[in-house]
Amino acid sequence: MDRDAKQTFVRAKAAGNRQLPGQQYVIWSVHAVAELVADRLSRSDVEAALERALVIEDYPTRTRPLPDCLALGRLADGAPVHAVVAIDFDLDRILIVTVYRPVPEEWEDDWRTRRT
Repeated sequence: MDRDAKQTFVRAKAAGNRQLPGQQYVIWSVHAVAELVADRLSRSDVEAALERALVIEDYPTRTRPLPDCLALGRLADGAPVHAVVAIDFDLDRILIVTVYRPVPEEWEDDWRTRRT
């Protein structure tokens, strides 16, 4: 699966989760929920950001059970948010592995490029 296909799938599942209450298109790991609390984020805010997210890193599947990627979204106030998202095609959903507010010390101003 290429980056564009992952991006389309992530956006669709995030939108579906918000538009169809009761459906489980987005699953949150325990770690991701802890990060939400630590960064004072809400699930709904992150899901809204993922509706327009860009896949900025694509991770190889050879060491992972599901294809996954790093997505960059923007919160309602324009602040960037990163989420590592695993894609479960078989169950038609995404799993948020972790989510965080990127920091300038680790990322370029575009929030897409890691500082070396």
